[in-house]
Order: sequence, then structure tokens, then C-alpha cells
Amino acid sequence: MSTFERLTSLLDSQKARYTVMEHVPTGKCEEVAAIRGTEVGQGAKALVCHVKGNGLKQYVLAVLPADQQADLGKVAQAVGGLRASLASPAEVDRLTGCVFGAIPPFSFHDELKVVVDPTLCERNAEIAFNAGLLEKSMVLDVEDYQRICRFVRVSIVRG
Repeated sequence: MSTFERLTSLLDSQKARYTVMEHVPTGKCEEVAAIRGTEVGQGAKALVCHVKGNGLKQYVLAVLPADQQADLGKVAQAVGGLRASLASPAEVDRLTGCVFGAIPPFSFHDELKVVVDPTLCERNAEIAFNAGLLEKSMVLDVEDYQRICRFVRVSIVRG
């Protein structure tokens, strides 16, 4: 089952309020927000990170508003590590089944822990994200996201 199919199945089973849209594949946050008709800050940017230190080796899906930059030091601290780096394309594929830019803000892999910056949910009624494919996006009610996705809420943005 593809990531898109797993995601729609999960959201449907939980009676989530969402829409799916197909569009030209693009990896740029600003371009896809314009196509979706959403603000850039509504975009849920999902980064697969590899965290190490303190005897820890953990993968983290760091989710933050698309108009912000991730602080990898804060991502590492969120799970008790010392340093974090972006995962390789092979690791991203193994953990998400997606390419960079298509990763949704949900984990379907036991090794991938989700950490969400609180500003994403605090300032938006809906979040938008690529749904496992560069040419498919979802706009999801933020209350449904918080209810369905198990995540740690911690500040991971720069500044």
C-alpha cells in the first residue's frame, strides 16, 4: 500500500475533515501553496532527521510551518539526543516511502518518531501538505491532525 493510500485510509477511518487535490509536481513551498490556494505558513514541512548522541540513534520526523527553518539542535534535544542531521534519500525512502518534498506529517514506521512545532497547529485552522506524492496535496483540519497523529509537541524552529 502506498503512503497516499495509507494516509487516506487512516484519515477516512478517523472521519477526518480533509480535501485532496492533484497538481503539477513541485518541490517549492511557495509554488505549491499558490497552487493549493493556501498560505505558505499553513504548509506542514516534514523533515526526516537522524538524531545521535547520549547513546541514542533515533529517526525523527520534524514537522514545522513551511515558512520557518528547522533548528536541528532543538530537534535532537526534543528526543534526548545531542545532534541531528537530515536523513539520506535512501533512509527517507525506507522510513516514509516518499521522496523529499512529498513527505506527509504522519509516520507509518515504528522507527520514525513525530515531533511537531506548536506554531503549526496554533496559527492555522487547516494545514496543507504533500500526501506522499509530489503531485497530490491534502488540506486537513488541524483539530483532526492533532487528534489522529501521535506526536511530541516541542519548539523546533530557528529563532
